[in-house]
Amino acid sequence: MSAHPRHELDEIIHAPVRLSIMAALAAADRADFRFLKETIEVSDSLLSKHMLILEEAGYVKVSKGFVGKRPRTSLSLTDEGRAAFATYTAVLRRITGA
Repeated sequence: MSAHPRHELDEIIHAPVRLSIMAALAAADRADFRFLKETIEVSDSLLSKHMLILEEAGYVKVSKGFVGKRPRTSLSLTDEGRAAFATYTAVLRRITGA
């Protein structure tokens, strides 16, 4: 008997906020911190906390810079992050029978 596919779900991605971040970034090359915060409807501190977890896992690259005199933080998925998200969504499809 084989194990249920749920055992293959990536626990790093599985948290709802991190899943939302990964999904938003998978749809774009790069996203601005503010845009991402508004899109997934979280506070600055919550987004920062989950960004750090994804960055430490090697799934997200965080770039900091300036536009004029204003600081800007942008995020993008790494190749590893894109692969992990593709695997995660494939496992979800297996679980749901899609």
